[in-house]
Amino acid sequence: MSAVIWWTVAAACGYLLGSINPAVLVARVFGKDLRKVGSGNPGATNVGRALGPKWAVLVGFLDALKGFVPAITFGLLVGEIAGEIAGLAAVLGHITSPFLKGRGGKGVSTTLGAILGVQPWFAIPVLIAFGIGVAVFHRVGIGAAIAAVVLAVTGVAYWQIGWADGSDAAFAVALAGLVLGRHWRNIVQAIRR
Repeated sequence: MSAVIWWTVAAACGYLLGSINPAVLVARVFGKDLRKVGSGNPGATNVGRALGPKWAVLVGFLDALKGFVPAITFGLLVGEIAGEIAGLAAVLGHITSPFLKGRGGKGVSTTLGAILGVQPWFAIPVLIAFGIGVAVFHRVGIGAAIAAVVLAVTGVAYWQIGWADGSDAAFAVALAGLVLGRHWRNIVQAIRR
């Protein structure tokens, strides 16, 4: 098959897997409706509010896994670009799940999984930035927004110094854009305080 067909298959598989929302499934087991808890967001942070930290960790791990699995699978079987497309599609599926009528989580854990699947060296500065952001601002959303900016900068910087190629940089910038878009309200609220 041609590269375009493989890329299309990678996008479809990534999006479908990404669309499955572990937060909603876990919450339903306990009779909880995440739309009525905390931020109303179907993600790991809100599961922590509804069910406690151990369930938030489980959901975060599963969210990361659904970014990691398609990214590494298509990356190994087809090529790096296919892996990046699959990982990006998984994040998009998580954010715009058709199973939740176009709603979804904010994509942080799934983004991390996608990065680890094809460009794991991007994860080090991103995780450091996230940790510093959460420690300073005491808000996961702000930490995620800072980490997204660092991801975009890292991708472009690595490309410029020859540690990555153009597709890697585009992958990093696209993922960062999705995460920042989903955290825009958090950013605006932080600026207004």
